[in-house]
Amino acid sequence: MTSAALKPEKSPKAPAVPDEEPLYAARRAIYPQSVHGRLRTTKWVLLILTLGIYYLLPFVRWDRGPNAPDQAVLIDFPTRRFYFFFIEIWPQEFYYVAGLLILAALILFLMNAVAGRVWCGYLCPQTVWTDLFLTVERWIEGDRREHMKSDAGPWTLEKVTKKVLKHSVWLLIAWWTGGAWVLYFADAPTLVKELVTFQGSTVAYASIAVLTFTTYTLAGHMREQVCTYMCPWPRIQAALTDEYALNVTYRYDRGEPRGSVKKAALAREAGRKAGDCVDCNQCVNVCPTGVDIREGMQLACIQCGLCIDACNNIMDKINRPRGLIAYESEANLEARIAGKPPVRRIVRARTVLYAALIAFIGLGMLYTLVGRSDEGIAAIHDRNPVFVRLSDGSLRNAYTIRLINKKLEDRRFQLSVDGLPGAQLSVVGVESGTDGEVISIGPDQTREVRVLVTHQGKLASGASIPVTFRIRDMVTGATASTADHFIGP
Repeated sequence: MTSAALKPEKSPKAPAVPDEEPLYAARRAIYPQSVHGRLRTTKWVLLILTLGIYYLLPFVRWDRGPNAPDQAVLIDFPTRRFYFFFIEIWPQEFYYVAGLLILAALILFLMNAVAGRVWCGYLCPQTVWTDLFLTVERWIEGDRREHMKSDAGPWTLEKVTKKVLKHSVWLLIAWWTGGAWVLYFADAPTLVKELVTFQGSTVAYASIAVLTFTTYTLAGHMREQVCTYMCPWPRIQAALTDEYALNVTYRYDRGEPRGSVKKAALAREAGRKAGDCVDCNQCVNVCPTGVDIREGMQLACIQCGLCIDACNNIMDKINRPRGLIAYESEANLEARIAGKPPVRRIVRARTVLYAALIAFIGLGMLYTLVGRSDEGIAAIHDRNPVFVRLSDGSLRNAYTIRLINKKLEDRRFQLSVDGLPGAQLSVVGVESGTDGEVISIGPDQTREVRVLVTHQGKLASGASIPVTFRIRDMVTGATASTADHFIGP
């Protein structure tokens, strides 16, 4: 028997021919029912963990010593720094941020190859905040039946009170969501005090207002529409998945034909096939996007697995095996229908490739991060003129040199040039001493100096000689260098 023969048949309906096609699908009210089970518990744990990190992380302290902020995670725009615990990222090291974005994309691809839209169902911010808003809604307006009955009934004082209370709590959550976000860009305790006393900046208040509005709208009102219509990931992941990826699946070979518990029992006694699905619709009632998983894979399904918990609870009540709805692969479903052994291929070419790329990029970033220096130098050659001939016949090239001190202490660097024998180096505004050209740089700062390199020997016509500018810490001996050219006539 083929898998197509086992799928539930739908009664044919005449296609509707509307006079005008709507520009968008009107939102239908969805009232998800609460459910208990292993996957629901997993979602609770992840919700508390992710929201706890987001709201509380700005207040975590990390001692970096004097002249440095003590906030563990801070995006410091005035000094153009990104602090993450013991890591400090400078503007010229933005490639670390690019690497993290690439890693995030690859991890998302790996999650999709293993278990479909598991990111959407458990970790996506839209899912997490919507879940929180739904929880508040149930606490105040009741579960599915009570909420539906209230919405269908007349407006009473109790109904108005509950609605006002619900939206007030939603707005409070949305406001604190926006407030927590701006705390990542300034010292959190200080900024909280300024915001409370109305001494904060206009940018901070505007950012909080925008994020409050978007959180309240997306998590409180649009909900599943964000996942179905606004988010591009469902379309992308559909092109990346394969038949071995685990997805929330209705095992129609076991569930069909549907029928009540009594009819199924009578059919089994008579030797006829009877499915385990009793058509209770609990899988639909608990779905936050209103999907009927029994109709197969759908764009709106976020793979949260709540229908699995709901179905397992029903199976327990009617003494049938669990797993009528489960995380299942298409290959395994087809194999079971054909009477073949189960197929489980978590480790396969694409998962190995994604894991290898994640490991390669992650280890590469870690290696460069651990081995990076606390000093740096960059040189820019003057463009006009590229050289100057002095009265004594010697040639001079001018450069702008930028020196970087990443340590939180004052440092003195000796500057020298290699690659041009006999060249003389001088720094404008810096007196030469017994140690040569020594430049002082403050803690966690950069300094630009104008450097003149003079050569008295003869050069070939159109000469462009590679030179290397080098700095050496006068205390530790640490060095850094950069390459440029000395240009002749």
